[in-house]
Amino acid sequence: MWSQLPKHLEILRKSKTILVIAGLFFFLCLLLSLNRYYSFYSSFDQGIFNQVFWNNLHGRFFQSSLSSSLSTNVVHAGEVTRVDYHRLGQHFTPALLLWLPIYALFPSPVTLSVLQVIFITAAGLVLYILARQYLEPPLATIITASFYGANAVIGPTLNNFHDISQIPLFIFTLLLAMEKRWWWLFWLLAILTLAVREDAGVGLFGVGIYMILSKRFPRAGLALSSLSFGYMLLLTNLIMPLFSEDISRRFMLERFGQYADGNEASTLEIIWGMISNPWRLIVELVTPPVKTIKYLLGHWLPLAFVPAVAPASWMIAGFPLLKLLLGKGQSVLAITIRYALSVVPGLFYGVILWWSQNPQKFKPSFRRFWVACICVSLFFTVTSNPSRTLYFLIPDSIQPWVYVSLPQQWHHVTQMRSLLTKIPPNASVCATTYLVPHLSSRREILRLPSLKLRNDSQEVIKVDYAIADLWQLQKYQVAFKGDRNLLRNLIPLIEQMSANQEYGIIGFADGVILMQKQAPSKPEAVSAWLAFRETLKNIQI
Repeated sequence: MWSQLPKHLEILRKSKTILVIAGLFFFLCLLLSLNRYYSFYSSFDQGIFNQVFWNNLHGRFFQSSLSSSLSTNVVHAGEVTRVDYHRLGQHFTPALLLWLPIYALFPSPVTLSVLQVIFITAAGLVLYILARQYLEPPLATIITASFYGANAVIGPTLNNFHDISQIPLFIFTLLLAMEKRWWWLFWLLAILTLAVREDAGVGLFGVGIYMILSKRFPRAGLALSSLSFGYMLLLTNLIMPLFSEDISRRFMLERFGQYADGNEASTLEIIWGMISNPWRLIVELVTPPVKTIKYLLGHWLPLAFVPAVAPASWMIAGFPLLKLLLGKGQSVLAITIRYALSVVPGLFYGVILWWSQNPQKFKPSFRRFWVACICVSLFFTVTSNPSRTLYFLIPDSIQPWVYVSLPQQWHHVTQMRSLLTKIPPNASVCATTYLVPHLSSRREILRLPSLKLRNDSQEVIKVDYAIADLWQLQKYQVAFKGDRNLLRNLIPLIEQMSANQEYGIIGFADGVILMQKQAPSKPEAVSAWLAFRETLKNIQI
């Protein structure tokens, strides 16, 4: 293997077009991701992952108070958020430890965004080398360009950091190892992929099925599919419940509750519910029909719809796609968020194999059509404004009009930072969503309107500081019900906290309020708050 490494690096070095495309993708995505973070548009999940990394760095592996606030014990049983809650009960993600040394050198939430862009950019380069095992440079180049231009790739790259961003790099490298018969690397990547999260084995199962049905490596394929399926069952039914009941009482029901009865369900019970009611399974597979078709077309578009007729694409990508189509919720069929990325490796590998058998179809007319498809995919990506990353280009709402310019947001940021610096790094704090990532490198943090948590001494306390970006909520509440409801809840909460003198208003700037427990209010901050409160009179509180 090592003797062939220079050869593969030489393949990349000679392909100046790929290096330019990859470099452009890396630069633009990194620039947008950095702007998204530093202009306070990264949100709650960025804070969760950063707190997990921060706790890992301090020896409290996979603990997170932010994750605890989403646990079934808090959401359903009404318990108080815990700082020692183990996130492995929600998502089993030991692969994150691979990147802990890098985080240790640069311990910041923005490090995770940089890592995510690196993962996806590197995945595209491995894809090109993989494509060159079968195809001539022009075809391999346009397939890789399709990857960098896919909505299902760009959107998740610009999201908050997420564990699924590791999967394309791992799966493409695994497939390359399979092609080169580097079996030790193949099985290493299989283990690493399984370690990404509890459902990553679905994609590996598809690879195993392909290896069997194609008759290329049937024994290895049987071993891979058995390993991935068995691991997922063992993990979700025996190991994850040791940490919490979230997998059975929350996540299974939120995604696949239509196949189960009662208030909890294991993966085995969900699978049996699917098998025992095939009619319901078929209905879920195709509904909602318009959204399902749009989702498939979105995946096929940058590849000029070839995956629709590529058997290997269906074999490999069919299983993660099936998991999404059979689930429920608004996010499963959203092509710009992380779940879409799990479908990508199988689609692209299947297209490589299809073109290896049909190279004569790569005519100038089809090449022009393909380039047009990539351009349309890029257009839809930009107009979809993934994760509000392009907030300064694309209005969040037309009617009513909601738009925040770059100068306006950065002016707001400078006002916020003056208040954030007043919060000590070890203090407990609660904050509104877009402030959470910037405060998440600490043990005790919550999202407003929560104020209570159980600390390491097992005492229930109220946080030392509360900070809320009311300006942001005011801007967006005219078009978004969630922001409007949160604003309605926060205003009386702030008034109550101040009135009973449990918290004092110690800072107010540009619609951002900072409160400290058992501290006297500052008159100038109170005056600024009351003046801002007057601007909210038209909102029914």
